[in-house]
Order: sequence, then C-alpha cells, then structure tokens
Amino acid sequence: MTQASYGRVGVLMGGNSAERDISLKSGNAVFAAMQSAGLDVVAINLTSQTSSQWALEIQHADIQTAFIALHGTLGEDGCIQGLLEIMNIPYTGSGVTASALCMHKLLCKQVLRQTGLQTPIDIKITAEGPARYPVFIKPVAEGSSIGLHHLHSASDWQALAMQNLALHDSSQWMAELPVHGVEIAVSVLQGKALMPVEVAPNSGVYDYASKYTSGATAYFCPARLPAETLRHCMQRAEQAVRACGCSGAPRVDMIVPSGGEPMILEINTIPGMTETSLLPKAAASAGIDFSTLCLRMLESARLQHCTTTNNKGGAA
Repeated sequence: MTQASYGRVGVLMGGNSAERDISLKSGNAVFAAMQSAGLDVVAINLTSQTSSQWALEIQHADIQTAFIALHGTLGEDGCIQGLLEIMNIPYTGSGVTASALCMHKLLCKQVLRQTGLQTPIDIKITAEGPARYPVFIKPVAEGSSIGLHHLHSASDWQALAMQNLALHDSSQWMAELPVHGVEIAVSVLQGKALMPVEVAPNSGVYDYASKYTSGATAYFCPARLPAETLRHCMQRAEQAVRACGCSGAPRVDMIVPSGGEPMILEINTIPGMTETSLLPKAAASAGIDFSTLCLRMLESARLQHCTTTNNKGGAA
C-alpha cells in the first residue's frame, strides 16, 4: 500500500486483556506519531467490557486501514485479525494463523524446534508442582511477562498455588528450565532483523515490573555481544519469523548462553510501542525515528485472505 491509499487509519487500542493499560500507551503513542505525520487517523479505544461490540465500534469509525496496538488476548491471538478479515479492513502485523500460533507459546516452540531452532526445555507440571526446580512458570497465552514467576523450591509453588491461579491446569500454564546468559530482543522489520537490544533488569528477571518501571532495567543497543554473535542472532530471528509466518514488525526474544546457541523464548507479534519498548529502541539505532517506524509498519498493512479488491472501509 502507498501512503495515499491508507484512507482513514484507525489505531486499535485498549481491549479487555490484562495488558489493556500497556495497549493504551502504545496506541496513543502511535496515534500521536501518525497525526503529526499528517495522516487521517482516529484513535479507537476498544472498551474493556464489551468485546462483542468491537465490530460496531470499528465500523462506526469508518476506517479503511487498521493499525493494531492491542496486546494480549483477543488483540494478539488472531481474534481481532479475523474480525478485520471479515470486515475487509487491511491491518498491520501478522495474520490470523501466525498471530494465533505465536500467542500459544507451547505450539510456537514446537514449530521452532522442528525448524532446528533452540528453545528452553519444558518441565512437566502436576498437581504437586513442577517436576524439578528451579523453574520459570508462565501462562501459555499471555504477553508482557504477565504471570511470569521464578520458582526456586516446592514452598514457592505452594505459596503461588494459594493465589487460586489454577496452576495444575497444563492447558493454561507452562514451566521451563531456566537458561543463563544474555537476554536480548531482536525485532524483525519487514523481514529484516534490526540490531539486538540487550535487557539487563536490576532484579535479574525481566518481568512485568522490570519492563514497565522506569529505571528498573538497563538497555544496550547493540547488545554487548561479539559482532559475529549479533549477526547469528539476527539470522536466527529472521528464521524464526519465517517459520511461523509472521509479518510486520514482530520481536523475537531470546537468551544467548555463553558460547552456546541462542535459545528463543517467544515471538511477540505486536510488540509494545511505549517509551520503554524494545522495537522503537532497535529502530532508533538503525536511524529510524518513531514516526517513520509507524509508517513503515503501516506500509505492511494487508489482508491475509484477500477475497475482494474493495478495501474502502466498513464491514464486508
């Protein structure tokens, strides 16, 4: 798409997932950038309680292109993508299939392993807890490190289980063996990897608080790794997004052990666009300012199932 063909752009934000507040920050930043670039843009704050009304809210905004700044459930898992497909509105980011796959961390890991990429070892969870310690446990389908816990012993598990988190349900939770090394994020913009960003949280764990608390984490771009290792990680990130069918500007999170192959933690198909987010940091290191980054992402807006050439807004 060319800039002239975008029509009115709707920045979709908010939603009803646990990441609503982060989504609003991302969305408002994108909206301001596009407005300053002179685009016809409208902010669409999808309400937190009425997801069944999202189609009407989008239709009433009379948009021709959607910039998705929704994070988490319904926004990042293929649901909003499917709705936009039905409404015949091109959208940014990955399509329905890739979005759903990458949101489900266990399925995504299986695809990555079949491609020859390394991922952390899964640890079985039973009603009594993980089969071994220490482990990281996290929800199978959440983002922003929501629900991430580092458990050192059975007593940690028991304390966590008292919070009624349904930890025994293996369909909702997963456990992984910790990987020690340098944690990096490699954003892949339109198929090309940007320079890896190293994250060094003061707490030692890059959890929700470390991500979104100012000063809680130090960032280095490029990551403090040998040039050859940086190139290798960038190649692995590009390979990962191709394997999962991602598009737009996905971010591949990984840990690089000393002298070892990078371990891919997950692929985030809709990375954060806040002042502390990693994609804008990587883009800036490549000389791409925030407004240009948003426009580059908008350039990739498309329909996965293009059944008609009429993209001029509203429901099909």
